[in-house]
Amino acid sequence: MCGNSMSAPLPAVVPAARKATAAVIFLHGLGDTGHGWASAFTGIKTPHVKYICPHAPTIPVTLNMRMSMPAWFDIYSLNHDADEDTSGIKRASENLKALIDHEVKNGIPSHRIMLGGFSQGGALSLYTALTSQHKLAGVIALSCWLPLRNSFPQASACGANADVPLLQCHGEADGIVPVHFGRQSVEKMKSLINPANITFKTYRGLAHDACPEEMVEVKRFIEKQLPPI
Repeated sequence: MCGNSMSAPLPAVVPAARKATAAVIFLHGLGDTGHGWASAFTGIKTPHVKYICPHAPTIPVTLNMRMSMPAWFDIYSLNHDADEDTSGIKRASENLKALIDHEVKNGIPSHRIMLGGFSQGGALSLYTALTSQHKLAGVIALSCWLPLRNSFPQASACGANADVPLLQCHGEADGIVPVHFGRQSVEKMKSLINPANITFKTYRGLAHDACPEEMVEVKRFIEKQLPPI
């Protein structure tokens, strides 16, 4: 399912059924596009919410023998302690913040904008929420990890999103991003944002994918954090 450069195509958008008073920006995983996630959100959409699913630019990916594929940043290895593409992550995050700015200029305040993503997209969403000056409505992190985790100080209570609600979900049978990556990320997040606002759910038998039960949880989270106004 469901950029860090101007060469990426325009996002897939699921428009609100009526005037959009809130938005969800959701990023796909490595090698994917936003179309699949736009389709998924069509099935669980809320009338006043606009869903924006950007497409990552196509770049060489070290993990893929430097072959080019859609990616938000380079990935060197799936090892939890591998070196990370620091400059690429920061560049992609700045572009995601620019997309938030664009929606704010179009009339949706940042506290009515939610970030989310799957796998690499979820990782970028977590990093961006922790480094953004915009107060966000929430973060949805599916089957992912916190990148550059050692760059964050403990108890980062001064950040704009110190109290941001977080829904993190992971399949217990994930062979690509193992569930213990998700658990470790949640523990780190508890030192960076209000732990009372973190919900972590795992799904027995779920591989590196989404499932209907998970999408129901995502829908509930969106409806709770982005009620009609």
